[in-house]
Amino acid sequence: MSTQNTSTKGSVYFTDVVLRDGHQSLIATRLRTEDMLPICEKLDRAGYWSLEVWGGATFDACLRFLKEDPWERLRQLRLALPNTRLQMLLRGQNLLGYRHYADDVVNAFVDKSAENGIDVFRLFDALNDERNLITAINAVKRNQKHAQGTLCYTVSPVHTLDSFVELAVKLEDMGCDSLAIKDMAGLLTPFSAEQLVSRLKERVDLPLFLHSHSTSGMSTMCQLKAVEAGCQHIDTAISSFAGGTSHPPTETMAVALREAGYEVGLDMALLKEIADYFKEVRKKYHQFESAYSGVDTDVLLSQVPGGMMSNLANQLKEQGALDRINEVFAEIPKVRKDLGYPPLVTPTSQIVGTQAVLNVVTGERYKSITNEVKRYLQGGYGRAPGNVDANLRKQAIGNESVIDVRPADLIKDEMDSLRKESSEFAKNEEDVLIYAMFPDIGQTYLEQRELGTLEPEVLLAQGQSASSVPLATEFNISLHGETYNIQLTGTGPHEQNQRHLYLTVDGMPEEVLLQSLNEYTGQDQTGRPASKGPGDISTSMPGNVVEVMVNEGEQVEVGATLFIIEAMKMETEIKAQVAGRIAKVHIKKGDRVTPGEALIQIEI
Repeated sequence: MSTQNTSTKGSVYFTDVVLRDGHQSLIATRLRTEDMLPICEKLDRAGYWSLEVWGGATFDACLRFLKEDPWERLRQLRLALPNTRLQMLLRGQNLLGYRHYADDVVNAFVDKSAENGIDVFRLFDALNDERNLITAINAVKRNQKHAQGTLCYTVSPVHTLDSFVELAVKLEDMGCDSLAIKDMAGLLTPFSAEQLVSRLKERVDLPLFLHSHSTSGMSTMCQLKAVEAGCQHIDTAISSFAGGTSHPPTETMAVALREAGYEVGLDMALLKEIADYFKEVRKKYHQFESAYSGVDTDVLLSQVPGGMMSNLANQLKEQGALDRINEVFAEIPKVRKDLGYPPLVTPTSQIVGTQAVLNVVTGERYKSITNEVKRYLQGGYGRAPGNVDANLRKQAIGNESVIDVRPADLIKDEMDSLRKESSEFAKNEEDVLIYAMFPDIGQTYLEQRELGTLEPEVLLAQGQSASSVPLATEFNISLHGETYNIQLTGTGPHEQNQRHLYLTVDGMPEEVLLQSLNEYTGQDQTGRPASKGPGDISTSMPGNVVEVMVNEGEQVEVGATLFIIEAMKMETEIKAQVAGRIAKVHIKKGDRVTPGEALIQIEI
């Protein structure tokens, strides 16, 4: 006997996030386009109001890890999903990067996103500073697309129902077509969801959307209470990419709401086929699975959002520091308080999270402060929701003045200079925007694409670890214009710093004695010496060198910036701890560095 309620209370519309936030939250944004396209025909017929397919961290991940053109992904999805609205997440004046861009860059990015297939732009600012949304809203409206203003929901002494409602009124006045409640960390409770939606319905006349992560285990209840209070749109993920730090399962919410008397408009048979497809696809990405795939009530204290949690775990794992993740989670709310309670969503989640990691791994709070934290404390990202720690601000920016206007008002137009800088490797406006979002990674990607040398990271087979991947035993080398085929046939005894290798060169057997010149000399495999004394400048965490600021022979004072590294997508200045002469520089821009290496040596 069916228990389905045949009466109707109106329609509830679904946005499925599997192609963006679902895999961002659970497998560190690693889903490849080749695994999206085969299921698009069924997704297109399932009955969704929209599909979230782009934005967030996908642009970065395409370039950094997958070696895909994010614009080409969007174009392919547009062709494969002709009947469904395509939606993206855009960080207002940050776009998809980690800084504020000039208005002309924002306009160009929105124009190209609309041209290549985006219908719905979910626009948010990490600080809920509406000034950082006005240019993007106007650009979306000019392209005759759907502008969705967003309330970044969080819990703190300065975030109240009244503050969220007032922001919603401002967004409506700015021309938004709808409003989204973005509960990125899963902090919303069922009662708060009902209260917030009810208050919003009283003050604004716009469709409401609820985006809530399942981290704390409350998201399904929140969506039900929000719908009962008048919210008609919810974000879900197909069940095989739902739960944990992701979202409520599409099928679960569809059945629950249908039985409660709402029309959901989804084809349940197709949803089953879609879920089965993604269940198999997910197995390919097992190496990126988040350790936080179940209910984690610790989020109610750490307030770490779903996408940040899986990426933070993955990044700490790469750095060999995953065992300290609980220390980092304990430090995050302390840093957040010091910074005036910013909601933890990109880029503030990375800003707060990276600083928390630095505080933990260095063993001293704010011994090293990232450039992004300094920019934040100066007002470079907009208004902090609450009061920042005055002593920390003084330590970070000294006597520099605090920005009290819309940050983008201080940024001159950039597109012409970006086109000029990228003219040798950017073929079109989309390429220029790739370079604009991520200059170093973007340039490398575009140059490798031109040379045909793009290599996406390796997907390991089930049960295979990175250490078990076999090394090549056959390869070609080119020397003085001649090419030789080399086959490694065996290895001989390993004595101190000598190894015997047996191989064939164009079929002829050879024995090679390989002697390491630095294996036992106190140097690492890069040839850099180990950091031993106060004049040996190292780094507290692994990263890539962004810029070297000094040359050999220069005199430096204590506190002088020596070089800048990028770690966990944030930049950190490494400063001189002693005064003296730069005796040796062991690094250059682009180098990978790790703790314990003497990267620059100062003669005291």
